[in-house]
Formats: sequence, C-alpha cells, structure tokens
Amino acid sequence: MEKLEYEWVKQTRQILLDQCKELNEDDFTKEFEFGFQSIRDSLVHVAGCYHAWLGSFVLSETSSPLLTKEVLNTMQVDDIKRYFEQADRYVEKVFEQFTDKFDESIEKELAWRANSGLIRKTPRQLLVHSITHESHHKGQIVAMLRLLGHTPKNTDILGLSAKELIKKSCLKEHIFITIYVLFVMYIICIASLVYIKSLSGRHHKK
Repeated sequence: MEKLEYEWVKQTRQILLDQCKELNEDDFTKEFEFGFQSIRDSLVHVAGCYHAWLGSFVLSETSSPLLTKEVLNTMQVDDIKRYFEQADRYVEKVFEQFTDKFDESIEKELAWRANSGLIRKTPRQLLVHSITHESHHKGQIVAMLRLLGHTPKNTDILGLSAKELIKKSCLKEHIFITIYVLFVMYIICIASLVYIKSLSGRHHKK
C-alpha cells in the first residue's frame, strides 16, 4: 500500500460524500435492516474505523476514537467530512512514522473497548483492514441509495478518469524530481565552493 493508492481511496470516497450531501435529512438518516442501519451511521462507522485502529491503536493519539450516539445523531455530511479528514491525517502519519516498521507487530489493549485483552497487529494489517472495511460498507451505502430511489455514482477506482490517475502519479513524480534537482544543486554548490577555495589557496601560495 502506497500513498498514491490511498489517494484513490480518498477520491472515490469524495464522490460518495458529494452525493450524500444532496440527500434530504429523511433519506440520509433512514434506517434499513442491514449494515449500520442508515447512510449517516454507516459513514461515521467507516471513518471511526480509521480513528480507532490507526489513530488510537497504532499512533496512540486518542483514547476515545469513536463518537457517542448523542454526537452521531447530530452529524451532517460536512461534519462527517471533517471526521474523515482527521482519519486521513492519521493515515498520513502512519505512512510517515512506520515506513520502516510497517510489518512490525504492535501489542496492546484496545483503548476504546474495556477488557479487550491484548491485541497483536501490524500497521500494514490495520491500514489494509481499514480500507477494505470502508469498501465493504461503501457497497452497503450504495445499496441504500438504490433502495431510496437514487442512482449511485461510480465510486469504483476504475471509474476514476485517466486524467485524475495521471494527475496523482505526476504529482508523485514531480515531488521526486524536485528533491533530486535540489540535491544536485546542493552538490554543485558544494563542489563550486571547494573549487573556489582551492583556487584561493593557490593564489595565496603565489
């Protein structure tokens, strides 16, 4: 799993969130007999998975990653977007802090579940779990939209335009090239200073 691939996850998620923002309150909170009952509750549950497993278990940045029922009942799409944005920051930190420890196990109890016992998982396992968990519930949300009479937009990664995929790939390549160019410039500057210093030394000897 690389950052670029997670960017695709975020793009397809945004398509779903944008469509959900068009729903009226009744459709957004209508309860079904599968999944996490409503579209709203399902979205919050998906984001909460990232908060719990990555924000709490892997990064230890929060001991209360999940929202209470009272808070959940007041959530609107914009609130859920912000909840996901914090989840994205957790993902970013996992990539940054565990680059060389992606497959090293972490063993601890779950801060959000009493008497959970010791759980032993790797950052890679929990990141992949969070993403596949999102895909699972995304399918349920799409089914809810259909039952409500809406035509779901394409939220498959294969549905992303070539332009979007290329844009992200080019961004990654651009960052690499920029770092490489700066490094080369640094080497040239050092070499120039050494050369100037050597010329200065020769001049003084004369």
